[in-house]
Amino acid sequence: MIKPLSLRARLTAWYFAVVALSFLSLSVVALYGMNRSIVGAVDSELQDRAKAIRALIEHMVRSGRSAELSEELREHSGLGSTTALMQVADAEGRWLYRSRALREHAIPAPQKADSTLSTGRFSGLPLRVRSERASIDGQWFSIQVAAPMQEFQEATDKFRWLLMLAVPFLLLVATAGGYFLSRRALAPVQKVIDAAEAIDAHNLSSRLTVPRTGDELQRLSETLNDMLSRIERAFDRVAQFTADASHELRTPLAVLRTRTEVALRKPRSASEYREVLERLLQGLERTSDLVERLMLLARADSGDQILQREPVQLSAILTSVCEQGATLAAAKGLRFRNESGAASVPVKGDADFLERLFLIVIDNAVKFTPPHGEIVVSSQLVGDSVVLAVRDNGIGISEVDLPNLFERFYRVDKARSRESGGAGLGLAIGRWIAEAHGGAIEVESAPGLGTVFRIRLPVDTSGLAPDTRVAAS
Repeated sequence: MIKPLSLRARLTAWYFAVVALSFLSLSVVALYGMNRSIVGAVDSELQDRAKAIRALIEHMVRSGRSAELSEELREHSGLGSTTALMQVADAEGRWLYRSRALREHAIPAPQKADSTLSTGRFSGLPLRVRSERASIDGQWFSIQVAAPMQEFQEATDKFRWLLMLAVPFLLLVATAGGYFLSRRALAPVQKVIDAAEAIDAHNLSSRLTVPRTGDELQRLSETLNDMLSRIERAFDRVAQFTADASHELRTPLAVLRTRTEVALRKPRSASEYREVLERLLQGLERTSDLVERLMLLARADSGDQILQREPVQLSAILTSVCEQGATLAAAKGLRFRNESGAASVPVKGDADFLERLFLIVIDNAVKFTPPHGEIVVSSQLVGDSVVLAVRDNGIGISEVDLPNLFERFYRVDKARSRESGGAGLGLAIGRWIAEAHGGAIEVESAPGLGTVFRIRLPVDTSGLAPDTRVAAS
């Protein structure tokens, strides 16, 4: 299996490809520009020469000196010059003047009236030729001027060779520089990798050093630190959950074992064995309930607990819950009032879990309200939410305990919770149920002034008439 290239190697390869394409494009453009510049300059010179010859012919013809035209052309080109590249013919194709160099290269007279420019090799010499036919006072003349291109082509060839030699060298230097720069640029990333690799389960509190550069490296370091914080919190929660669960299960199991050992130490009557078994059954039921709650929270944490979301009417749920709440309150000598008049609104959720949520809050109020106290259940539409309130005039909760009230295994009064069979999981489960339905649960309390829990749930507006909504005051 081929090992994938490192990021540094890939960056260098991309840098090489970009620089190579840039140099190639620059070379092509430079060669093309140089050639066009040379040809343009030569064409401009040929145009000026042809224009001067035409002006000379016009002057001679219009002054009646046509017979002296050949002599004037010879003087114009420089008598005896071998480098003057020009020739002039009349309408019948007779040469009025032909320089020695063009005569040697045997360039034919032009046949078209339009001006033409062409480059070719004549007798091995590269020439740029301008040909045109001119009509002067009814007489036609063919004018040709040429310029040698050999020196220009040699200069172009030298420039091309220079590019062919210089570009690979510059490309090599640029690639080496790119590799060095990529190494320098990725060095901080390597430090982040090394620091991240050094963090394990034993030092999750360690954090990466964040460079204050304001670039992607700083954001990467901050993001990794945030991720480590979330991992640390999740790890601590798992560790705390495991420790708390072990502690909560250890006590009832120890009690069950002790009672069983005591019952087996000596023979007992059937009624005594029955009493022991009843106590064991009660302990097993509480332990089973605790295990079921632990599994519910574990499934909620892992996302495996799936709610059956469907439209339900809160009135039906609250009727059942308030009946059970009234029974619990009566058993303890409490007054219970149901004032949930707005509970007929529809919500989208799981009826079983919603009933469990309301029972958790009502049961909590019953447990911590002394005899002859009162519990009131009410509801109100606030915007697109329904708010269910459970108010009691019980012992209340201190400000120290309020922030931790919904934490797992947290108990305000450990002794009272033990007596009432609480494990500190009910409100944690209640908060999860409320949040899983897109709502929230809040608490207000003060010692000696009672407590009020408010459960806010979104209303299923598709089943609610617009005129029944009440704006929040």
